[in-house]
Amino acid sequence: MAQCVQSVQELIPDSFVPCVAALCSDEAERLTRLNHLSFAELLKPFSRLTSEVHMRDPNNQLHVIKNLKIAVSNIITQPPQPGAIRKLLNDVVSGSQPAEGLVANVITAGDYDLNISATTPWFESYRETFLQSMPASDHEFLNHYLACMLVASSSEAEPVEQFSKLSQEQHRIQHNNDYSYPKWFIPNTLKYYVLLHDVSAGDEQRAESIYEEMKQKYGTQGCYLLKINSRASNRASDEQIPDPWSQYLQKNSIQNQDSYEDGPCAITSNKNSDSNLLSLDGLDNEVKDGLPNNFRAHPLQLDQSSDPSNSIDGPDHVKCASSLHETKKGNTGVIHGACLTLTDHDRIRQFIQEFTFRGLLPHIEKTIRQLNDQLISRKGLSRSLFSATKKWFSGSKVPEKSINELKNTSGLLYPPEAPELQIRKMADLCFLVQHYDLAYSCYHTAKKDFLNDQAMLYAAGALEMAAVSAFLQPGAPRPYPAHYMDTAIQTYRDICKNMVLAERCVLLSAEILKSQSKYSEAAALLIRLTSEDSDLRSALLLEQAAHCFINMKSPMVRKYAFHMILAGHRFSKAGQKKHALRCYCQAMQVYKGKGWSLAEDHINFTIGRQSYTLRQLDNAVSAFRHILINESKQSAAQQGAFLREYLYVYKNVSQLSPDGPLPQLPLPYINSSATRVFFGHDRRPADGEKQAATHVSLDQEYDSESSQQWRELEEQVVAVVNKGIIPSNFHPTQYCLNSYSDNSRFPLAVVEEPITVEVAFRNPLKVPLLLTDLSLLWKFQPKDFSGKDNEEVKELVTGEPEMIGTEVISEFLINSEESKVARLKLFPHHIGELHILGVVYNLGTIQGSMTVDGIGALPGCHTGKYSLSMSVRGKQDLEIQGPRLNNTKEEKTSIKYGPDRRLDPIITEEMPLLERNQRKRKCII
Repeated sequence: MAQCVQSVQELIPDSFVPCVAALCSDEAERLTRLNHLSFAELLKPFSRLTSEVHMRDPNNQLHVIKNLKIAVSNIITQPPQPGAIRKLLNDVVSGSQPAEGLVANVITAGDYDLNISATTPWFESYRETFLQSMPASDHEFLNHYLACMLVASSSEAEPVEQFSKLSQEQHRIQHNNDYSYPKWFIPNTLKYYVLLHDVSAGDEQRAESIYEEMKQKYGTQGCYLLKINSRASNRASDEQIPDPWSQYLQKNSIQNQDSYEDGPCAITSNKNSDSNLLSLDGLDNEVKDGLPNNFRAHPLQLDQSSDPSNSIDGPDHVKCASSLHETKKGNTGVIHGACLTLTDHDRIRQFIQEFTFRGLLPHIEKTIRQLNDQLISRKGLSRSLFSATKKWFSGSKVPEKSINELKNTSGLLYPPEAPELQIRKMADLCFLVQHYDLAYSCYHTAKKDFLNDQAMLYAAGALEMAAVSAFLQPGAPRPYPAHYMDTAIQTYRDICKNMVLAERCVLLSAEILKSQSKYSEAAALLIRLTSEDSDLRSALLLEQAAHCFINMKSPMVRKYAFHMILAGHRFSKAGQKKHALRCYCQAMQVYKGKGWSLAEDHINFTIGRQSYTLRQLDNAVSAFRHILINESKQSAAQQGAFLREYLYVYKNVSQLSPDGPLPQLPLPYINSSATRVFFGHDRRPADGEKQAATHVSLDQEYDSESSQQWRELEEQVVAVVNKGIIPSNFHPTQYCLNSYSDNSRFPLAVVEEPITVEVAFRNPLKVPLLLTDLSLLWKFQPKDFSGKDNEEVKELVTGEPEMIGTEVISEFLINSEESKVARLKLFPHHIGELHILGVVYNLGTIQGSMTVDGIGALPGCHTGKYSLSMSVRGKQDLEIQGPRLNNTKEEKTSIKYGPDRRLDPIITEEMPLLERNQRKRKCII
């Protein structure tokens, strides 16, 4: 798995913390809303204790608790809907993307140097949100409320009376059968009375007086005076007060939502057992079903029409309620804690310390003792559970049945007073306060009882937490019982049909195995939970499995790449296009250039499509281009699909910048070295017509012997003319330039005489290519070679027919896997320097020759001999490499190439043209 910010020893205690409910009066809630916070949100940044705390176990031994954190949340009387949780998890992953400019971790494995993201914050956000959003259940007590804060304001007319009303309200919610949610740990819940005082507007003497009355009624340990709002929010201050709430309230909010095509609205999640309370900023003050403002429907509550499934792991796409979208809009740019000073921050922190030291921990310690005493009396034991566990565990062992042999009694419910549940309750309470030794003993005992009763849901829960407790025990006295987790996962998944609990087991166990460098076991566990019921979960787990493979002592690079491909596919199905693209791009590092052409084609094709969906059009064009320029082993239909997709994407790119430069087209291939240039008129074989007096033609093959004879004949003529001496500046005349000719000098062309360029094309695909409006691309610079100054020197590019006439071939068809030459002509009308740069054309396919998934055939866009389905305009450069130089010592010891100037003719003034008349057999000038 990828590196995580938290170690597993930090992750698990932070995921299972004591839960505390908050019940506020309307006036108290109003005071906190001045800071755009609810009361529970106000406490969130200060919910972790800054010092160690101590408590005594049932054996009266001192137990130390480090970095204890509590979770305070408003009371919600309806459980979260599975569809809303899916929506939240989807948005959390969408909103967490790799930071731009982040340097990737470079891993060298064999011949591979892979740039891999060392961390996966989207997975950590998903895991955190998943663990926090799990609703409380009956078979375990980890998410049940241990205590309730009753909060009233000092500005109320009768604060003490208000506390009585709040207490009655809490009692009604807990003990009235009309409310099955939330869940409470024990019937006698700890009630802690908090008097909230507004320093800037309230009467401090009255607040102190009320507080004294509270202490007399509820005891010093059961109440607290909390002072907040020490400054007016609208008063300017030079002091920059930090906003510690933003990292909690906006941790899972969706940033820049408009930039995601697939991202619907955002749901903001708070920390831990808030049941993912939305950051409502106190804007809602509805009274529902006669309850105070706190008892809204659960924030993760969708309309029934929006929740077609009752499973959290159903389809990942769920439409979001419009009210949630409006809430998100209203929260943008909100400053939290505007009325609070640093002194107020310290007061809140001190309040949490006092509540934990004087209220919560003594209550937990007392509850553990009571549970221990009950269990001793019911089991007839004379010693405490803590000292008697060895006796229990060392008794005669009965062979346990396998999971497949046990009956499906997952629906069994124990009564609340059942001793089996009391053991589980004590185990959970010990686990929450980090007493892992005693917790393991209780879980182990409960596990046996549940298995004997074949209560499989309860047994799986006990096995899961027993394994975690064993791992977290200080000093690691026993090895991590991975088989406990395996049994729990199998039970949750196959017998109880509860994928949510199975996923929790996998997330925890995989982190534990990873911390022990057991990457192979962790990968197998993650892959085991992938299924068709949740694409998002499967994608995340497959990606983590891929990281396990690459982090092994001997990295398994190909397994890494394969599972990244699988993760990318599932991300795509889940609507996570950016994550899908990232996975495919990382896998491409392994497959690229290794000869696995089919895999490489698939990856490039997918990268192209995902890039196009994300409007990364340049990346899409580049990916499709890679498919076409490689020797493809795909079928004709698949090659046609790739080509059609490329043309479709590029057409969209060209429409964004219609006046931009022409791009380089990948097809057809051009053999630049085979390019031939012919200067002069073509031979006309018809009788009675004049034709150039030359033996050279593009229709004939190059004959070195014949060429040498003509060269010698020309030298003899020149020698006769010059009285037997060949001038030093003499060069044989070359009408046709090719790879065998001497192309080191600029060739001469004559005004008004055609220049023919023969370009060799090759179609590597199994589908035909149709080039339309095919012509040469050139650059021309007019010059006066007579020696006179030419004041107006300018460069002209294709499109000036008065300077250079250009022949256009309207249609040029290249059949599948065919090599074919095209002869293109230029007609110079002015002297100067001509540079032939390449060819320009429309690349298209014949209509009906292929189809592409998801893209319908477009209307024909050509009226020639063939009907085009789609075409794009572009160019290809003619870049000819000259001969390698091998004359001097330096040239022999290095790789240097000479110039090849066959495409750079100098246009000279008109010259006499030697012609011959075929009928009269005579030459005329």
